[in-house]
Amino acid sequence: MSTAPSRLRARPKAMTLTDAAANRLRMLAARAENPILGLRVGIKKGGCAGMEYTLEEATELKPGDEVVEDKGAKIFIDPAAILFLLGTEMDYQTSLLSSGFTFKNPNQKSACGCGESVNLAPAEMEA
Repeated sequence: MSTAPSRLRARPKAMTLTDAAANRLRMLAARAENPILGLRVGIKKGGCAGMEYTLEEATELKPGDEVVEDKGAKIFIDPAAILFLLGTEMDYQTSLLSSGFTFKNPNQKSACGCGESVNLAPAEMEA
């Protein structure tokens, strides 16, 4: 039996944040009426492409939540959404007409024309 320590690979983050998204999340947490831990990210069925991203203030850690800390901000990923969000980069963009969080998701197969819903497939797990 080997007594050498096993070398575990560092587990990659399920999602990453751009600087703009992290800045916006830190600002939202600082301005919240009641203390929040971060932002909960999930998906739900809906829209013309089949799925929509969901965002809500995270006031507690729920069973099964995947917690991602990036650039001083925290996001909590709903366990039902994790396979659909693996590898996603969350950004915050502002334009003349709107502002909001956007997602660069490698699991996205298509999106509706208005950009409100997406078609996602679960991430393929490497063996």
